[in-house]
Amino acid sequence: MMQHSMINSAMGSGHWLWMLMIALIVIIPTWRICQRIGYSGWMGLLILFPLINLVLLYFIAFSDWPVNKKGERNE
Repeated sequence: MMQHSMINSAMGSGHWLWMLMIALIVIIPTWRICQRIGYSGWMGLLILFPLINLVLLYFIAFSDWPVNKKGERNE
């Protein structure tokens, strides 16, 4: 009985560690993409939320970016 509780506890902490790794693997590139196209990097955190992440991807794909290819801001 005691072993079963210890196994569940270990798997629970491993689960959160795995989720953190996956989140970082997704957030870091999205953060960089948002910065490179001229938006705040914080916008990349939206990728973590279901449905909002799809809206973010469509927004990035079809909106006019504030930065052109040379890195200058479009006015």
